[in-house]
Amino acid sequence: MKLENQVAVVTGAGSGMGKAISLLFAQEGANIVAADIQPDGVQALIDEGKGAPGKIVFKETDVSDQQQVEDMIDFAVGQFGAMDILVNNAGIMDNMMPVAELDNALWERVLGVNLYSVMYGCRKAVQVMCQKGGRIINIASVGGLNGARAGAAYTASKYGVVGLTKNTGFMYANQGIRCNAIAPGGVETNIGLSMQNLSEFGLERTSVCTKAMPRQGHPEEIAHAALFLATDESSFVNGTVLTVDGGWTAF
Repeated sequence: MKLENQVAVVTGAGSGMGKAISLLFAQEGANIVAADIQPDGVQALIDEGKGAPGKIVFKETDVSDQQQVEDMIDFAVGQFGAMDILVNNAGIMDNMMPVAELDNALWERVLGVNLYSVMYGCRKAVQVMCQKGGRIINIASVGGLNGARAGAAYTASKYGVVGLTKNTGFMYANQGIRCNAIAPGGVETNIGLSMQNLSEFGLERTSVCTKAMPRQGHPEEIAHAALFLATDESSFVNGTVLTVDGGWTAF
């Protein structure tokens, strides 16, 4: 087992990529704190993960709330005595709103979930990991590498995740902490459910790029990339972004 006796915290664990990552990590022996704002999805995850070598426990968490993120990590340490891996996965979309149509409420909500939460998690994690090292995996997006995969708020949030990842990876490299990001392309998840009142203009402009997507990915394909970054197989990989998009950004 590649993660035997490791402790991992995964946000947005109740569905999609977070669920796939949690299941795979548990199958590889890690004990998981599955954090999500919705308990139903995590209960389904726990039921599906029964029989795995690693244990999965639920921690209800609104990742846009600093205190709840810090409590989430303290909970992991209290439950399992350590935290070796943090996967900042939770995220929402932005209705494909270009900047002229973007209101402050949507801007703040998207950045709160997609970027501020990652900073809260990274900040707390490095304090816990500074004694013996650890691995942080941030789920960015090809939207954080290019300007035409989403609206203005989502794009800005994911560019921020990329920058935060690079800075954190460099700053704490000598303390045995590796911080990397995954930039998925289009993946079959329920993130689209977070979109309402989509911008017709934004959809029209981004459709130019959407048509170039070779195919949608599966959450399990992202999970295997996360497993690589969580193990010593990636021991010399730090402060970088692993693009997992089926060749979409090659266009």
